[in-house]
Amino acid sequence: MDFCTLAIESSCDETSASVLRNGTVLSNVISSQFFHKEYGGIVPELASRAHISTIDKIVKTAFIEAGITRSKISLVAATQGPGLIGSLLVGYNYAKGFAIGAGIPFAGINHIESHLFSCYIGKEEIEFPFIALVVSGGHTILFLVESYSEYKVLGSTQDDAAGEAFDKVAKMLGLEYPGGPLIDKLSEDGNENYHRFPSSQLKNIYDFSFSGIKTSVLYFLKKSFPGGKMSIPLNDISASFQKAIVGTLVEKTILAAKNYSVKSIAVSGGVSANSKLRSEFERYAENGYNIHFPEKKYSTDNAAMIGYTAYLKYRNTESNEIAGQILESAFARFEY
Repeated sequence: MDFCTLAIESSCDETSASVLRNGTVLSNVISSQFFHKEYGGIVPELASRAHISTIDKIVKTAFIEAGITRSKISLVAATQGPGLIGSLLVGYNYAKGFAIGAGIPFAGINHIESHLFSCYIGKEEIEFPFIALVVSGGHTILFLVESYSEYKVLGSTQDDAAGEAFDKVAKMLGLEYPGGPLIDKLSEDGNENYHRFPSSQLKNIYDFSFSGIKTSVLYFLKKSFPGGKMSIPLNDISASFQKAIVGTLVEKTILAAKNYSVKSIAVSGGVSANSKLRSEFERYAENGYNIHFPEKKYSTDNAAMIGYTAYLKYRNTESNEIAGQILESAFARFEY
C-alpha cells in the first residue's frame, strides 16, 4: 500500500513543500527569498512575511507536480527547529492545520537531522554506522550515527559556522550575499597557496572554530592592501581561504572515521555543494571510504529531506511510532 507524505520546510529563507510516495520524492518545490541580498543577510521579520504570502501556493504546486490529491496523504511533516522562530511557525502551523483538517498524523522534524539523512534520498540502503558532517550557514556539527534514532555528537562549532565564515569573508572582499558560492567560483582561477590562513586548535579534537580565520583574513587584508578592495587579488584570497576552511572540515571528519573505525561518511548541508570540499573528500574514496553527498538540489534547505526523514522514522520504528515521540498528534504543543 502506498504511503504518501506531505513535508514543509520554512526554517530560514526558503519556502519549500514536497510530496513523497514510500520515501520516493514526487515533487520538491522551493521558493528562495533573493531580496535579502540587498540587506547583506537574512532579515527575520521579512522572511516570515514572505513565507506567509508564499506557502499556500508552494504546497498547491507540490501537489500538482506530484500528480496526486490531498486525500492520498498519510503523514504530514514540517521542520520543528532549529531556525528562525517566525519562519518556523509559518510552515509548522500550516502543516499542523493540514493534519488537523485531514485527521492524519503529524511529525515535527529536526532540521539538522534531516540534513543528516539527505545524502541517502533516492538510495536503497543506508549503511550504519556512519560519520556525518552537517555543514551549513548556521551549523557545523560532526556526528557518529549508529541507527535511525541513535546519534552521538562528536563535535560542533564553538563560534561561527563554516557557512557564516564564507559569508563574512565574502563581505570583506566586497562580494554579495550569500558569499559561499561566489568564493567557490572565484577559487577556480586562484592560487590556493597564495597565503596560508591558520586553523584553530581546540581542546575537543572534533570541535570547530572559524572565528579566528575570519579575523585573520580581515587583518591580512588591512595590512597587505591598504589601498582598498580594488587592489585585492580576489581569486587568490578566495582560494587560500577556501583551502583553510575545507582542510579543517575534511581533517576532523576523516580523523573521526579513523578513530571510530567507520568507513562510511556522509557530508550534507549547504556548504556540501562546495566543489573543493567535494573533491577533497572524494580523494578518500580511493582509500576505501564510502563518501556520500546529497544531490545538490537537496544540499540547501528543502522539504524533501524533511519528508524523507519522517518516512524513515515511520518505517523503521516499532508500531510505526517515530522514536523519541517525534510522531505526535496534530494538536501537540509547538516546541523549539
